[in-house]
Amino acid sequence: MKEAVIRIKELSKAFGSNQVLIGFDLDLYRGENLVVLGKSGSGKSVLIKCIIGLIDPDAGSINVLGQDVLSLDHQELDHLRVKLGFLFQSNALYDSMTIRENLEFPLRRHSIQLSDRETDDLVMEALENVGLEHTVDMMPIELSGGMRKRIALARTLILKPDIILYDEPTTGLDPITSLEIISLINKIKEKYGTSSMIISHDMRCVKLTADRLAVLVDGKCKVVGTYDQVSRIQDEDISPFFN
Repeated sequence: MKEAVIRIKELSKAFGSNQVLIGFDLDLYRGENLVVLGKSGSGKSVLIKCIIGLIDPDAGSINVLGQDVLSLDHQELDHLRVKLGFLFQSNALYDSMTIRENLEFPLRRHSIQLSDRETDDLVMEALENVGLEHTVDMMPIELSGGMRKRIALARTLILKPDIILYDEPTTGLDPITSLEIISLINKIKEKYGTSSMIISHDMRCVKLTADRLAVLVDGKCKVVGTYDQVSRIQDEDISPFFN
C-alpha cells in the first residue's frame, strides 16, 4: 500500500463570498510528482498556502508526514517546515544578499548548527544540483530569470526536504529555460526520492513531470490519474486543458 506523505480531507476555504476550496480531497504519495492543474484563480496557490500553514482553512484536515498541520503551534510548524520545501512563484530571493547568503539563510533561520565547512559543503552541493556553482558569490540582480529560479530551487534543496511544493515553477520563463526547470524537478525526485506537489497550468510541465495529475475545478478535486488517463476524459471542465 502506498504511503501518503500529505493527506488532505474535506478542505474548504472562502474569502468573503468567494468560495475557493469546497471539500477538497487529495493524497500525495511518497516519491511521486503530483501535479495539481487548474485555471488561474481556481485556488491552486491557496491550497499550497494551506498546506504550509500560511493560510488557515475554514474546514477540513491536512496531515503532513503524520502530523496534523492545523493543530500545530508556531514552533511545531517551523520544525515541520524544515522537511517541507516551498519554491515560490516569485523566487523570493533577497536582493541584498549574495547567492551564498541566500542559501545559508534557511540554515540560520531554522537554527541548524553546522561548522563553516559543513555549511559551505551544503551550499556548494545545492548549487551543483542546479548547475550554478559559479554564481556562489554573485548577487541575484546579476542573474537571468531562469538562473534566479534555479537558485531559489537550490535554496529549497539545502535543507534536503522530504517534500517540495512547487508554485507555478515555469511561469514567466522562456521555453528553453522552462525545460531546464522541468528537467531539474525530475532529477531531484530521482536523486533524493523527494515527494513533490507541483501547481501548474503549463501543460508541457504537467506532461513531463506528472506521475499523477489532479484537476481542481470549482473548489473540488474533480479527477486524479495519470496524464494519459486524464487527457482522454471527455468532460467540458477537463478537455480544454488538453486541446
